[in-house]
Amino acid sequence: MRSEFDLQLDSFMLHCDSKQLSKKTMKSYDQTLKLFQYYLRNELGITDAAKVKSSHIRLYIRYLRERGKYTVTTANERWSNNNPGQRSDYKNEISSTTIANYQRNIKVFFNFLKSEREITDNPMDTIEKVKPKRKQKKLLTPEELKIFFHSFNLTKFHEYRTWLMCRLILDSGMRANETCSLIPEDVDFRSKSILIRKPKNGHERYVFFGHKMAADLRSWMKYRDRFSDSEFLFPTVRGTKLDVTNFERSVRRVAKNVGLEVHPHLLRNNFSKYYLIEGNGDFATLSRILGHSSVEVTQKAYLDFTDAEIGKKYQRHSPINNLKL
Repeated sequence: MRSEFDLQLDSFMLHCDSKQLSKKTMKSYDQTLKLFQYYLRNELGITDAAKVKSSHIRLYIRYLRERGKYTVTTANERWSNNNPGQRSDYKNEISSTTIANYQRNIKVFFNFLKSEREITDNPMDTIEKVKPKRKQKKLLTPEELKIFFHSFNLTKFHEYRTWLMCRLILDSGMRANETCSLIPEDVDFRSKSILIRKPKNGHERYVFFGHKMAADLRSWMKYRDRFSDSEFLFPTVRGTKLDVTNFERSVRRVAKNVGLEVHPHLLRNNFSKYYLIEGNGDFATLSRILGHSSVEVTQKAYLDFTDAEIGKKYQRHSPINNLKL
């Protein structure tokens, strides 16, 4: 028999689907809330979200800290690895970033229930936010980037496609899912710009690319047209839209083969750092390119410069150097 929580969760997921949220976001909500539901039912005997109190959520956060990774599954949960016990990080401590994500997802769920008048107060409102420990993202050196890009077999359709997508992200700063969604009409060679039609925040924006990328894109389009009549700029070999998870997996696999750790978001991060350090770019312009909601969001995202990176940027602005005193 389906519980009240099941119905509430179904209603929430239908609401998310109507907002056309990404598959990645939908999966995150689904997994988080089913694990939360599993805990409430089995540990506290709660089967109705309207009966959840702030104290229950604090107990759940403590439980997350104590149980470790991959130690709990639910019958309906979709795990990419069916043998979590074989993972090297099995039972490792769940990171503060993951717990913060769980908090955020649970709060969105209760906000929805409040808007639907199923509850009068959101029990998450009085919960202290977990502050995630930021991981310092690696700035790939020019030599590492060359090794990475030279490791692709450009005679194969899918590797040529992935190679170009990676170069485009590094050159423009767009997100992986935005790159997968591009159509040829989005590209304007005259202004060397690309229109992002379905960004994360829902506001269309333009990103830009250099003359080398312009040549790469023209070559790719001619190559692609010989093999596919797909509506997408970077389709699968069958002409369908490339799944962002498969794209990310391909990038990691190629990088691993040459002893590197590279993923699309790291390339976007590296675009930003090279833009600020080497290109002498400013946060305001970078914020618009990245599609952030504010300059403050961009500044917070890139406070993880190493001392060496800060020192290198300083050398470009040294008063003694520039004033030639």
